Amino acid sequence: MAKVNANYEVVYIMDPALGEEAIAAMIEKFKTLVETQGTVAAIDDWGKRRLAYPINDLNEGHYVLMTFTAAPELPAELDRVLKITEGVMRSMIICKDE
Repeated sequence: MAKVNANYEVVYIMDPALGEEAIAAMIEKFKTLVETQGTVAAIDDWGKRRLAYPINDLNEGHYVLMTFTAAPELPAELDRVLKITEGVMRSMIICKDE
């Protein structure tokens, strides 16, 4: 039997050159996307941190961790949106239930 809802975590790194207002707008955009088909449990804004290795010639990135509960279709859509959004350097979504 398929799961109705599952718990997920997504961590994404944004270019810190975007500025505070653009970063806040992107966080709100991803939160709104998740809330269309699920519920956001928490958003933890880690702020600007040094990267373990350079990404696109950048040594720092703005990290955000979001925990949410949603149907199994939502993470695929969220991953697609994260990949095509200008300014998102890396992202990773995991299912916490497994």
